[in-house]
Amino acid sequence: MDRQDAKRTVRPADSRWLRPIALVVAAVILGGGVVVLTATIAHADEGGGKGGSEFLLLVQIALLIGIGRGLGELMQRIGQPSVIGELLAGLILGPSLFGWIWPSAQVAIFPHDPAQKAMLDGIAQFGILLLLLLTGMEIDLKLVRKVGRPAVTISIFGIVLPFACGFTLGEFMPDSLLPHPEARLVAALFLGTALSISSIKIVAVVVREMNFMRRNVGQIIVASAIIDDTLGWIIIAMIFSLASSGTVDLASVAKALLGTIAFLVFSFTLGRRLVFQLIRFANDHLVSSAPVVTVILLLMSTMALITHLIGVHTVLGAFIAGVLVGESPILTRQIDERLRGLIAGLFTPVFFGLAGLGTDLTQLRSPELLLFTAALIVIASVGKFTGALLGGAAGGLTRRESLALASGMNARGSTEVIIASIGLSMGVLTQNLFSMIVTMAILTTLAMPPMLRGALARLPPRRDEQDRLEREAYEDKGFVGHLERLLLAVDRSGNAELAAKVAGWLAAPRALPTTVFQVDPHLPDQESSVTIVKEAARQGGLRGEIDVTTRVQEPRLRTSLRETIAEEARKGFDLLLVGLSPVLAADGRFSRSLQELAAGFDGPLALVHATVRNPDTPPRGDLRILVPVSGSGVSRRGAEIAIAIARVRAARLHLIYVSTTRDQGTRRPAAEGVQERASQVLRETAAIAARYDLPVTTRIHASAAPERAILQEVEAAGADLVVLGVDRLQGEALDFGSVAAAVLARSRAPVLLVSTEVSQAAPRSSAAKA
Repeated sequence: MDRQDAKRTVRPADSRWLRPIALVVAAVILGGGVVVLTATIAHADEGGGKGGSEFLLLVQIALLIGIGRGLGELMQRIGQPSVIGELLAGLILGPSLFGWIWPSAQVAIFPHDPAQKAMLDGIAQFGILLLLLLTGMEIDLKLVRKVGRPAVTISIFGIVLPFACGFTLGEFMPDSLLPHPEARLVAALFLGTALSISSIKIVAVVVREMNFMRRNVGQIIVASAIIDDTLGWIIIAMIFSLASSGTVDLASVAKALLGTIAFLVFSFTLGRRLVFQLIRFANDHLVSSAPVVTVILLLMSTMALITHLIGVHTVLGAFIAGVLVGESPILTRQIDERLRGLIAGLFTPVFFGLAGLGTDLTQLRSPELLLFTAALIVIASVGKFTGALLGGAAGGLTRRESLALASGMNARGSTEVIIASIGLSMGVLTQNLFSMIVTMAILTTLAMPPMLRGALARLPPRRDEQDRLEREAYEDKGFVGHLERLLLAVDRSGNAELAAKVAGWLAAPRALPTTVFQVDPHLPDQESSVTIVKEAARQGGLRGEIDVTTRVQEPRLRTSLRETIAEEARKGFDLLLVGLSPVLAADGRFSRSLQELAAGFDGPLALVHATVRNPDTPPRGDLRILVPVSGSGVSRRGAEIAIAIARVRAARLHLIYVSTTRDQGTRRPAAEGVQERASQVLRETAAIAARYDLPVTTRIHASAAPERAILQEVEAAGADLVVLGVDRLQGEALDFGSVAAAVLARSRAPVLLVSTEVSQAAPRSSAAKA
């Protein structure tokens, strides 16, 4: 019984309502606290108290966070995004409810004093930048390129049609809804943009929560929203420049447009490389707490300032900074976790709560404003739906797929609120128009999840899509799919050459950054291993260059090899590949250098032992890899590495079932049921290889000693490489057991030992430094 089943047996049938009810009760209690605080503040004001701004700021932040996060939790439990709860918190605390019921109390807590409002606005504005940074980090440019034509056509149609509708609505809008009727063009352009942009945050959250992120239609929805968001922020930046000048100044618009193009070109060429180097430098060389997060915040601020200087809004700089950080091949998960907690816990509820505070729904009581709000919602929804349907048809999608896309693209959510807040701060929107747009954003976002769920439920995956989903699920649970950085320790032996090739093959699919650590600094031509890694990566199908750096053991520092590798490992590596000679000493134990390297590295370890055969001698497609499996987790990890190598080398796999190693002290399995278990283990492993269209042969050696079975199959199958998953046994000396020792000593084919089990429970340095 798993944890979820246990919970279901303990809780009563109606327990799913207990937490929402508890949250409502907590909100009522918190509301009582609001009344007490209000009475206290009002009493202090009557007594002539001054200088209460800091106290008020803390009260405001506490209320926005407490109520916003509480309602956000409730929204998530009923299938809605948490941002809706944060917006509702602002509406409850603002003039729409609290101010309508008790105006003096609401003004006492949220006064109209410009200095007091500026303090909260400053936090909210920085929160916008952080939110856009996080949104950019969620952008997957590979995904956009992958889905290609459908995403582009849907995004174009989904922007052009609602933009035209919003622009037309703005041209015929009553003067009373415009702050500057003489600047109607700017307001119409802004309204058209506001109606045309989908919320990537809401779309991505809902699609992810429904487990449709990896579905074809889910990827197209997210990719279309990515393009929507990117184009939308560029358009908003242009309109900001236009609004700042007050007129249609072609020179100003041209400056902003050319500056934006130059900024984007630099960002996605040299800037991408620069961001990666900055992140790696901070992680590898700075010793202060959270240096990577500090560098990213400075990077975000710098890029936001650059976009401001070229005449566009700072949100574009923050958004592009997030995209570049998300493209970094290292520390992505750790950075996201660190920033997401801070943003979700503080800045997001404050920003969206402030947006709700600025929305006065009581002003929409007049029939004219209600009618205009309804028209705004209908025009926005119909325009987006029609545009997405036409775009889906033009992209070659079916009617059901187009309907699902249209349902997903209609959510405005956080993006709309951010755009409306920018428009209000720029003086392009009136308070009434701002309230209308926020209302539209809330209602379209509330409608999106059930509509998208209904549409996607009618789209079962096709066979090719199901195969891809199974491959990705396997990779997500495995070891290779989570590799981010490789550390390669080599000398100038044949083992080093083979280890460099293996590193290149593993790095090729995702261009993993690799560090080559030269154990012997006196050997010439230290760049040879770097060249081999890059060449092996190119053989594995890598397009472009892989980032390979070198480190050398410095004899003048008088540090041991163990201390040196431990210092290098502090930077955060996911796998240590070792290619040294000799592997074994005269007494049959591992050499002293290998012992020191292993002692200094607490993570997964791969050891290469080359023989007279060279695994790179056979041409592509003819490499034969022998993989012993036993059904244990250790052997599965070894098979996973073998499959990863076979994928990039188009190699043939020969799977053999062997009994459990004697080193672990287990008895040999009884004869009864052995064949069935062996066949099942081989079928499962062969099925994984078949997902990648790899040729597989199998053999069962259930009764023979493991080392004897492996050595027999090396000769019988003509193996070019043996990949063996092993346990790293406890003890001061490096020991993988007698089976691994026998195979290393007697195999005529090169051997790759893979130990993914960490011998000591030490935290990973990459996570600690992010």
